[in-house]
Amino acid sequence: MIKIDTIRHKLIEAIKYSGKQQKDIANLIGITPQALAQYISGKTMPTLETFANLCIALDLDANEILCIKN
Repeated sequence: MIKIDTIRHKLIEAIKYSGKQQKDIANLIGITPQALAQYISGKTMPTLETFANLCIALDLDANEILCIKN
């Protein structure tokens, strides 16, 4: 089962290891830094489009973030 808190923690780790600043990631994918901060805090979740763009910007496999095993 996919848990939002697990997704949030994986997203935090991915941002940390990307070496990019949150504001730069937000600008790259066309959202505000405040929106990205809300995703990280767990207050809201990104739309599917934004999630896909985050995966691209952070060079992530969506399956890994969503805890989906092949």
